[in-house]
Amino acid sequence: MTEKDSLAFETIVAEAGSVKDGANPVAQPLYLSACYRHPDLEQAVNFDRLQGFTYSRVETPNRKTVEQTLAKLEEGCQGFAVASGMAAVQLVLSVLKTGDEVVSLDDLYGGDFRYFRHLEDHFQIAFKLWDGKQLSALTGLLTPKTRLVWLETPSNPMMKSVDIQAVADAVHAYNPDILVAVDNTFYTPFYQKPLTLGADVVIHSATKYLGGHNDILGGIVVVKDPQLADFYFQYTITVGDTMSAFDCWLLTRSLKTLPLRMRQHTASAQKIVAFLEKAPHVEKVLYPGKAGMISFYLDSDAEVERVLGSVKLITFAESLGGAESLLTIPYYQTHDDVAEDQRLRLGITPRLLRLSVGLENADDLIADLAQALGE
Repeated sequence: MTEKDSLAFETIVAEAGSVKDGANPVAQPLYLSACYRHPDLEQAVNFDRLQGFTYSRVETPNRKTVEQTLAKLEEGCQGFAVASGMAAVQLVLSVLKTGDEVVSLDDLYGGDFRYFRHLEDHFQIAFKLWDGKQLSALTGLLTPKTRLVWLETPSNPMMKSVDIQAVADAVHAYNPDILVAVDNTFYTPFYQKPLTLGADVVIHSATKYLGGHNDILGGIVVVKDPQLADFYFQYTITVGDTMSAFDCWLLTRSLKTLPLRMRQHTASAQKIVAFLEKAPHVEKVLYPGKAGMISFYLDSDAEVERVLGSVKLITFAESLGGAESLLTIPYYQTHDDVAEDQRLRLGITPRLLRLSVGLENADDLIADLAQALGE
C-alpha cells in the first residue's frame, strides 16, 4: 500500500481535485471543453482513457476526479459518474440479458421498481423479492439463471438493515459469478463500504448525501473487478449518460465536507429520534442508527395532512441528504410507482412520513416538529 492509498477518509476528500499543473490552482478548475487536443497522431491512435482526454462523453478532468475519488473511498478499482441516480441503476443492470433473473430486496427506492417492471415487460428479465430476513429464503430464490442480487441498506423508506457480508458469502458460495450490488446512498462510504464486505458493485444517488446541497443530479457506480469496469465503461461512452462537467465540479466541492456533514446529520437525527419517540401523535419511529434518515408513523390521516401543512422550517419536498431538512410522504411521492399491495405489505402507508434531517440546528428542527405535532 502506498502512502497515498493509506490516507484517511477526510484527507482524501479534502484533497480531491487538487492539481499541481498549469496555473497551479488549489481548487480544480471547471473544464467546459467538449473536446481536447491530440499532441500527435500516435497519441490519437493509441489513446488510453487513463492517460489523457479526447472527447467529453468519454472522459473529462472533472469527471475523472469524481470517479477516482469515489473509487478510492469505496475501495474499488473504478468509479463511474452518470447523470442521475436512476442512470446509475440502469448502468448496473446493463449486464442483464433476456431470460436472466434478479433477486432484490423488497424495500427499495420506488423508481427502482419502475425500472424493474420495464425490464420485465420489454426484456423478459425476472425479478424475485426477498424480505431481507432469512438467508435461507434468499438462497432458495437463487437459480442457474440468477445474474444479480440487489440490496439497499439501510432501505428506503423502511430502514431495513441487511448483513452485506453474510449475503455476499451466501450468494457467492452458490455461484461466484452472481453479482451482489448494494445501494449505499443512505450511509455513503463514510459509514459503510459494501465492496470491502464482499459486494461486487456499489451504487449511489449522488443527488443525495454525496452532493449534499440539493443542487445537483447525479449517480455513482463503483466496482472492484476490472473486467466489469471495462464493460460499464463501454456502456457509458455508448449511451452517453455521463455526469456533466459542472455537476462533477460541484460534486467534488461537496465531497470535501462529506465527513463533517455526515457527523452532523447523525448527531441531529439521533436527537430528533429521541424527541419523536415521545412526541404526541407519533406511533412508531424507524431509524437505522446512523446518518440522517428517519421514518415515522402518525396516528391518523388528518394528522399527516396537518403536519405536512404546518411545518415551517422543515420543507415538504421529495429528495434527501441535503443541507435543508425535507419531509416526504413515500406512499404518494417516492414510492407511488410501487404496487399498492407491496407498499402496504411493507408498511408504506399514507401515515408514514420520511424525514431527511439537514444541517439546521437540531433544537430548531425539534421546535418545528413540536409545533407541527401540536405539542
